Amino acid sequence: MDLSVFSRLKEAKILVIGDVMLDRYMVGDSQRISPEAPVPVVKINQTQDKLGGAANVARNIAHLDGQVGLFGIIGADENGQLLEQILQRENILSELISQSEQPTITKLRVISRHQQVVRLDFEETFSDQVAIALKAKLASVLANYDVVVFSDYNKGSLKYIREMIQVAKAAGKLVLVDPKQSDLSLYRGADIITPNMQEFCLAGGINGSEAEIEQSARQMLVDNDIRSILLTRSEKGMSAISATEKVDMPAEVREVSDVTGAGDTVIATLAIMTALGLPLADAALYANLAAGLVVAKLGAATVKPEELAHKVNSQLLSQGQHYQCPFDDVLAHIAFAKQAGERIVFTNGCFDILHAGHVSYLEKARSLGDRLVLGLNTDDSIARLKGPDRPVNPLAQRAAVMTALKAVDWVIPFGTPEDDTPLELIKAIKPDVLVKGGDYTIETTVGAREVLADGGEVQLIDFVDGCSTSAIIKRIKSPN
Repeated sequence: MDLSVFSRLKEAKILVIGDVMLDRYMVGDSQRISPEAPVPVVKINQTQDKLGGAANVARNIAHLDGQVGLFGIIGADENGQLLEQILQRENILSELISQSEQPTITKLRVISRHQQVVRLDFEETFSDQVAIALKAKLASVLANYDVVVFSDYNKGSLKYIREMIQVAKAAGKLVLVDPKQSDLSLYRGADIITPNMQEFCLAGGINGSEAEIEQSARQMLVDNDIRSILLTRSEKGMSAISATEKVDMPAEVREVSDVTGAGDTVIATLAIMTALGLPLADAALYANLAAGLVVAKLGAATVKPEELAHKVNSQLLSQGQHYQCPFDDVLAHIAFAKQAGERIVFTNGCFDILHAGHVSYLEKARSLGDRLVLGLNTDDSIARLKGPDRPVNPLAQRAAVMTALKAVDWVIPFGTPEDDTPLELIKAIKPDVLVKGGDYTIETTVGAREVLADGGEVQLIDFVDGCSTSAIIKRIKSPN
């Protein structure tokens, strides 16, 4: 593993095909039992709509900065329109077919006190006619993609998956399948399938010794003309098995909060890494790390490039490698975090020479939310504010240092000859919390009025006594 792949994530062009769903969550409190029946009465105070099924695989790819399109079936209904709107917001290209015979597959969950009270499924198996239309259109949408992911939830969209795989392979595409059918011959010709252990056993695999698992997996590959398997094994991690090798990856030792959507994260990460040219065994290492990150989150969460890169770097124990999110991508990542309900904190400054006061200040700022965005003055901006001898360290070096700190999630430069304040940046981000140093007041803090008007808050944090960049520079120049 190395961090160089993270600079190429946008090169991955992936088409996700499969059963597209809308996941709706209605959240509220329950204080009493209904007098009509022995069921709780839930007073709904929040409704959340999210991408489900194959759409969640696409969402995972988009959140890892891959280029992704979604090909599937929705209904010509309100939920279908809503799903299209979410795709646009999530930077996913819609290649969907809208039809009026069956509704958009929708799963409604009622949640109270962090417990699911009931789930209501609105779905009908798609007709042969619609599945045939999906198959017929496939060839026309393949040209812009290098990798095809089939996400099978057994809802009827992929009734003709065997023929669709043949079309994708004839077009020279790498094909990955997250299988739901026990008959693996339906996936004949696929390059990689990603069953979990239960699916593996239902398809005829043997959950015995490592030798028995390996032997039965290889027999599956031969019998069904599939090139390789990435077998997910819960607490035992993963095994990448091909005709010539078996590579085992232990599960990441993390506190598990929720396994929902972990399989989607695995195949999404695997798709990106294989699209970038990594062989299965290497791509699976990244997928395994991503799975370890996502199961520590609640709900059908995703992994961001910064998180995965940090995990890879800690695995490498390298002091010389560091991934910094491209400035142009940060606003999109912040939007994704907001959609996931994360609390965004913003602060800004020059941070020319990092010292203990900076570290303490940033850690306190980060503790006020889930993510910290740091606005960093450009070199020209610092020169205008501090004089021609500043900055000591150029923007690229300052940004690299700041993003290496555990407290800082993202860095965005700001400052123009017309305006050396972060006001426009604050307006674009709309943080939940705006933080400045204790030498400011709320009235003198740039952006405070705008943040407060948006329902956010402003926090002032005291500096550490005796820590100053100017004082450090003065001591260097006049050590005596």
